[in-house]
Amino acid sequence: MKFKDKHRFVRSNMKRNKTRVWMTILASTMGCAFLIMLASVGFAIHKTAIDDVMSYRLMNEIEIQKENGPLVEEDVKKLENIKNVKAVSRKKYVPANELSLGEYTAYAEVKSAHMPSERKAGFQLEKGRMPKSKNEVVIGYHFAQELRKEMPENFTEGMSEDEVQTKMKEFAYDGDLLNKTLTYRMKVDNPDIKAEAQTKTVEVKIVGIGKKPNKEWMIDSSVMITDDLHSEVMPLLSEIDPELKNSDDSYSSVKVYTSSAEDVKAVSDKIKDKGYLTYSVVSELKELNIYFTLFKAGLIFIGGIAVLIASIGIFNTMTMAVTERSQDIGIMKAIGATPKTIKRIFLLESGYIGLWGVGLGTIVAYLISYGVNFALPMIIEQFMNEKPPEDFILSYIPWSLTVIAVTICMSVTLLSGWRPAAKATTVDVLKALRRDV
Repeated sequence: MKFKDKHRFVRSNMKRNKTRVWMTILASTMGCAFLIMLASVGFAIHKTAIDDVMSYRLMNEIEIQKENGPLVEEDVKKLENIKNVKAVSRKKYVPANELSLGEYTAYAEVKSAHMPSERKAGFQLEKGRMPKSKNEVVIGYHFAQELRKEMPENFTEGMSEDEVQTKMKEFAYDGDLLNKTLTYRMKVDNPDIKAEAQTKTVEVKIVGIGKKPNKEWMIDSSVMITDDLHSEVMPLLSEIDPELKNSDDSYSSVKVYTSSAEDVKAVSDKIKDKGYLTYSVVSELKELNIYFTLFKAGLIFIGGIAVLIASIGIFNTMTMAVTERSQDIGIMKAIGATPKTIKRIFLLESGYIGLWGVGLGTIVAYLISYGVNFALPMIIEQFMNEKPPEDFILSYIPWSLTVIAVTICMSVTLLSGWRPAAKATTVDVLKALRRDV
């Protein structure tokens, strides 16, 4: 029996019981759509988390720590000699944090940096350039917000948080800071130091302003000075606070940058072999992926239950089809049809039902996903008076999810039709012809 003959036979039988077949297809459609939509929520959360991590971290960045103490220059040299290491940025903490411009004063996190390494690592500026001489500095994008006039005592009393923020902006510097000269006060945070000893200053020129952080809520008001200026400042601070004389020449932050993201794992392994502790976005993503893979598997399992429920309808439809067509089966057997041919005919019919259900279910899932992602942010904004994040999505259907859903649905469909198809092969020819089945 040729395939087109089987197809014609199945098609005529499906038309004969059109209502029942379409109701079965509808159940399969709902099961498939439910499976895809449920899992798409897990895929959307996973995608959002990954995008969130990657938006503020560099893929080729590896943070380095040492188990038995801070890293020093010798450690940096070892790291620089590792193959595929593009740059090793290192920063030192500076205890003095007060800078001023005229009547404006800011208290910022001040660190010294090795500028050639920062350039190689890809440090980005909003405007200006990197320091070339000792007394040139780079400030964070939000430094101007922290540069304020002296505020009256208790002026925020009785104000709400929003009112305080608005009022503080009135005291902040609102001009362009590029190429301005700041007064860097050699003042340490030690109550035992006498006030008259805290008056030494160093003039520094702002030659660059760091790039605005990707996240709206992130504030960068730091100041990056040169290593040469750090070497000048620390002795001055040591004169003020003798305890600083005992501070070693260690780095407070060391980061390795690889030539490409693909090199991160290999370089991390080599760094670990040298006895250092590492942390990179790759390892963070690995942990995230494990967690979300389990989460998505759980959602697919729950969605699979809906598909199993839909398969009961297919099983019932096919069982009734075998019972109703027992005489046809008997005739086919009488004219020479083998059990294998009969089984294939009924499996073909259940396969057609499954294909229609999977196809329609996938289309419906994509339409619902698009509609949810389009409408939900507007609903949240309208009824909850809260604006969702810019890249917010509740449903995400990658091609891999579609493949998984189609595979599950078609497998369940064929399994549902297997038992009725097998039953069809056992129909007795004489009983079928006598309508005694």
